Amino acid sequence: MSTAPVTLYTTQWCPFCIRAKQLLDRKGAAYREISVDGQPELRQEMMRKSGQFTVPQIWIGDRHVGGCDELFALERAGQLDALLRDAGQPD
Repeated sequence: MSTAPVTLYTTQWCPFCIRAKQLLDRKGAAYREISVDGQPELRQEMMRKSGQFTVPQIWIGDRHVGGCDELFALERAGQLDALLRDAGQPD
């Protein structure tokens, strides 16, 4: 989807978007953020790709992982680092 290993569709004031970005920042993960604020065509794109209408919607590489809760679940399960690495995130 992008040269960054992670792509997030977000809105500016969404607390779940902020938490997801904070986790990725702590991991040192490069990500491409696509803000859907006032951008109905981008929200439609997000919905078409994910089948979801809530933000954030997160992809690691080509894998749609879901939202903030799913991202944190991957971290708790010890799987997030491997996914980031497999998607091209340097160690």
